[in-house]
Amino acid sequence: MTAPLHPDCQTLLAMMAAAGRPRFETLDAQAARAQYAGARGAVQPPPPDVAEARHLPGMRFYRPLGSDAADILPCLVFAHGGGWVFGDLDTHDHLARSLANAAGCAVLAVDYRLAPEHRFPAAVEDVAAGICYAVAQAATLGIDPTRLAVGGDSAGGNLAAVAALMARDGDLPALRFQLLLYPVTDMVQAQGSYTRFAAGLPLTGPAMGWFRAHYTPEPETWVDWRASPLRAASLRGVAPAFVLTVGHDPLCDEGRDYAARLELEGVQVAHLHASDLLHGCLTMAAVVRPAMDLIAMAGAALRRGLA
Repeated sequence: MTAPLHPDCQTLLAMMAAAGRPRFETLDAQAARAQYAGARGAVQPPPPDVAEARHLPGMRFYRPLGSDAADILPCLVFAHGGGWVFGDLDTHDHLARSLANAAGCAVLAVDYRLAPEHRFPAAVEDVAAGICYAVAQAATLGIDPTRLAVGGDSAGGNLAAVAALMARDGDLPALRFQLLLYPVTDMVQAQGSYTRFAAGLPLTGPAMGWFRAHYTPEPETWVDWRASPLRAASLRGVAPAFVLTVGHDPLCDEGRDYAARLELEGVQVAHLHASDLLHGCLTMAAVVRPAMDLIAMAGAALRRGLA
């Protein structure tokens, strides 16, 4: 059984039906990117003020409202969602700013390369490079390289979980925390939520198949832990985590499975499940108003994790 959709989510679905936009899986990558970017103004609130939003090559750096330029801040390296195919620094500007302010930390958002032009593991490599950049440029950015977190939503949550495993193994600088917001954790896509949510939502099981075909078209890559962190031999020793799952989401089951494995293998984890909300709600907060509460809770968890 699944809890009924929140009324704001029902409003969102009605708006989508009225707009008559085609399903992402019926489009090519360029058209899907344009459609996703074009919808931003209708579903996102105005971006909140921050102390600084600085453009860097392939990245955007934020300092939270109320911080001073001389403050040495903890930092979140953030990877945006969009199925590895679309999304960018602008589509996730509101979320990055909101997390910076809620957590009182700097945010370094990475504009990683997108599929199908740049397939797996290009996005993994770019997020890893962003983490290394944060450490190497810590003095210039005014951040504390010993208080570093990684996070992201959806595909970005996948990349964050992979980065946390790489840091655990010594292939990246040490991380204090990982923020996984309705993450992709298993490319095999065999969980029951893929069939429970096969139609009628912004993200469906078939749409996830379309994303997978662009990012990891070769079936042998689906079981690679760098694509499917749920399939890593061990999660023991990774950074403490905050995992958000939502009830109306084909990724629901694998996100819950990942949180359960983290706990089982001795990792400190907080798992928040919003049973009446849908995938992508954090970037739809102008319509799905409870999303702002989820961002605030994620930010509070990140603040504690970086303290």
